[in-house]
Amino acid sequence: MKAPHLNRGVVLEGVVRTPDGAGGYTEVWMTLGTLWAEFRPGSGGDVPGEEQILSAVPYRITVRGAPSGSASRPRAGQRFREGDRLFPILAVTEADPAGRFLTCFAREEMAT
Repeated sequence: MKAPHLNRGVVLEGVVRTPDGAGGYTEVWMTLGTLWAEFRPGSGGDVPGEEQILSAVPYRITVRGAPSGSASRPRAGQRFREGDRLFPILAVTEADPAGRFLTCFAREEMAT
C-alpha cells in the first residue's frame, strides 16, 4: 500500500448530550483532537433534507491508525471540521492489514 499524503489538519468532534432540565437533552459538539488527513472526494449528488435539498459529496478521509476504544480513533456518528466545513463520519475501517491507517467514509453536505 502506498502511504497516504496526510496534508490537511482537521478537528475531530464528538457529540455530547446534556440534560435540558425538562426531561430531554441538548446536543453539543465537543473537540476531541486534531488529526492530519488525506481527502479523496467521490462523485456528488443531491439528497433530500428535512425542508430543503442538500448537495452531498462523499469523501474517503484517511488518518493515522489508533487502537479500538482510543479517543483519537474516529467513529461513525462523529465528524471532522475544517474551518467552516463539516464532514459527518458514516463508517470507519482499517486502510491496511497492519492498521497503520484508517479510512473514514464521510459526506460533506451543503444546503442549496
